[in-house]
Amino acid sequence: MSLTYKECKAQYESLKKTFDCVAGREKELKAFFKAKQPRSFTFTGSGSGYYLAQSFEMIAKVKMGICSSSIPAGDLMLHYERYSKLLEGTMLIVASRSGSTSEVISSVKRLKASSNIPVLSVVCVENSELSQISDYTVCIPWAFDESVCQTRTVSNLYAAMVQIIGYLSEDKPVIEGLEKVIGSGDEYMAKYEKELERIAGLDWDNAVVLADGEIQGLANEGALAFKEIAQTSSNYYHLLDSRHGPMVMVKKNTLAIACLTSEDYKKQKDLISDIVKKGARIVVYTDTNVEKIGGVDLHVSSGYEMEHVLRGIPFIFIPQMISYYRAVKTGVNPDRPEGLDAWIKL
Repeated sequence: MSLTYKECKAQYESLKKTFDCVAGREKELKAFFKAKQPRSFTFTGSGSGYYLAQSFEMIAKVKMGICSSSIPAGDLMLHYERYSKLLEGTMLIVASRSGSTSEVISSVKRLKASSNIPVLSVVCVENSELSQISDYTVCIPWAFDESVCQTRTVSNLYAAMVQIIGYLSEDKPVIEGLEKVIGSGDEYMAKYEKELERIAGLDWDNAVVLADGEIQGLANEGALAFKEIAQTSSNYYHLLDSRHGPMVMVKKNTLAIACLTSEDYKKQKDLISDIVKKGARIVVYTDTNVEKIGGVDLHVSSGYEMEHVLRGIPFIFIPQMISYYRAVKTGVNPDRPEGLDAWIKL
C-alpha cells in the first residue's frame, strides 16, 4: 500500500498526539513569548513550509492582532539585507518536516548571527539541525511523512501552530474546537473517501483550489498536492477574487475545490453556479449543512459549525485524497514523484 495513502489516513491519529504534546507545553510557550516580547512575527519555510507560513501569518494577525509576515526561506537566505527593517524586533517562526532544509538553516543562522533574533520551530525530526539552533522547539516525530509528498505532516504542523497561537491569544474556543475537529476526523475521512475516489476518476486534467482568510496558505498547499502527488496542473485563488482574471482559465476540463462559509453565502453560491455553467467539475466544502448548489459534483460537510481557522484541517484532506487517487488512476507513483526530493540540500 502507498505510503502517501497510509500517512494521509493516519493524520488524525497523529493529530491527537500533537494536540497532547502542545497542550503539555502551554505554560512553557507562554513564558517563552513573554520573555522575548517580540514586536512582530516572521514566518518562513520552503515548499509546503512556506505555504503553511502564509496561513500562519494570517492566523497571527486575526487572532493576536500582531504584525506578521511570511517570507520564503530561499528569498530570506538570498536577500536578508532587503528585509532588515521588517525583521527588527521580530520573532522568527519555522514549521518544518525535516529541520534540515538548506535555505531554512542558512536563513536562521544568518538572522541569529546578525541580530540574535529569537527562533521558535515546530519540527518532525528529533535532534534536527533546526532544533539545535532554535531557541525553543516543539518536536512531533509521529507526524513525519516518509513519502516525498507531505500529507500528515502538513495537517500536524498546521494544527500545532493553530494551537500555539490559540494559547498565546487566550482563545479557548479555538482550543476546544481543535480538539473536537481532531476527535471527529476518522469518521469524517471514512464518510467521504469513496466519493473523493469517484471525483478523482472523472474527466478533468487541471485543478483549482479556492479559499479565503486564515486557510489561504493551506489551500495553496492543497493545490501543490495535485502537482506533487498526481503531477497534475493546479492553482490556488482567493474565492471571489477568482472572478478577476483567473475565471477565464476555468473550463470543462477543470476540477474546482472550494471552501465556502455561511457569511454572505449567496455571493459564494453565485460564483459556484457560474463555474457550473462553464462545465467544470466541482467539490464544495462547508462546515455546516448549508443550501446545496445545483450542478456540484460533491458537497462535503463536517456537519457542525467551527471557526474558520479550523476548517482548514478537514478541507486539506479533500485535495490530498483526490490527488492520491488521481495518481493511482493515471499510473503515477504518489510516493516518489520523479525529480522531487523530500527536502532540499543545496
